[in-house]
Amino acid sequence: MTNLNNTADTLHIRHVPLTRPFIWLRSGWDDILHHCAASLAYGLLVSVLGALILAYNQHPFYIAAVCIGFMLVGPIMTAGCCELSRLQEAGEQADFQDSLRPMQRNRGGLLTLAQALALLALIWIALSTAIYSGVIGAPAPAVAAAVGGDILLLLSGAQIMAYLTIGLVLSAVVFALTVVAVPMIVERHVDARTAMRTSVKVTLRELPAMMLWAALIVLLLFVAFSTSLVGMVFIFPLLAHATWHAYRELVT
Repeated sequence: MTNLNNTADTLHIRHVPLTRPFIWLRSGWDDILHHCAASLAYGLLVSVLGALILAYNQHPFYIAAVCIGFMLVGPIMTAGCCELSRLQEAGEQADFQDSLRPMQRNRGGLLTLAQALALLALIWIALSTAIYSGVIGAPAPAVAAAVGGDILLLLSGAQIMAYLTIGLVLSAVVFALTVVAVPMIVERHVDARTAMRTSVKVTLRELPAMMLWAALIVLLLFVAFSTSLVGMVFIFPLLAHATWHAYRELVT
């Protein structure tokens, strides 16, 4: 494989139309059809892991933390689907085992990126816990007491807004850092720092299209979580494959 280990300063960011994210989703769906078993295996894995985590507690703050946490660390889990899309574009046959190659070939870059995302996830958990403890001043209620969402009655509008704002800001930071980072590491073997710098440049230079892309991601993830993660089986690989196509059009 050709070594494409460029620096962020030597890469060219291509302009794309505002509506291009819809094309990325369509291309992502085509990749799912080409690699149905392997792609849906990733979606099923994410769905099952998410269901196991949510089964631990149904507290509204806990659910919100899980949703935001997924948005923080989820990008790193797309590497396998990005590899499938890369091989499909190269005209090569691939299965689930082939999709695991980036974790060996690009382990350093992916692990460094994962560490950065995990740090942001820990910051989110710490901040959300601080907000909850400061407002309630007591441990979270039992599952039976929390399912009805009565905990929200103890919060003011300003407190809820502060909670959501922190999650929104951190999610926006992660989006800017990772919008093309994983497929870039997978294909070009760059380090995580270069990949994140390029992602930020892409976000800033193509802000209208990136805002639409971010909105579509949030909408699809909302559907995935609102269907008790059943929809995640299809939505996760769809977004992962679409991320590859976004990268291929945006970075040259």
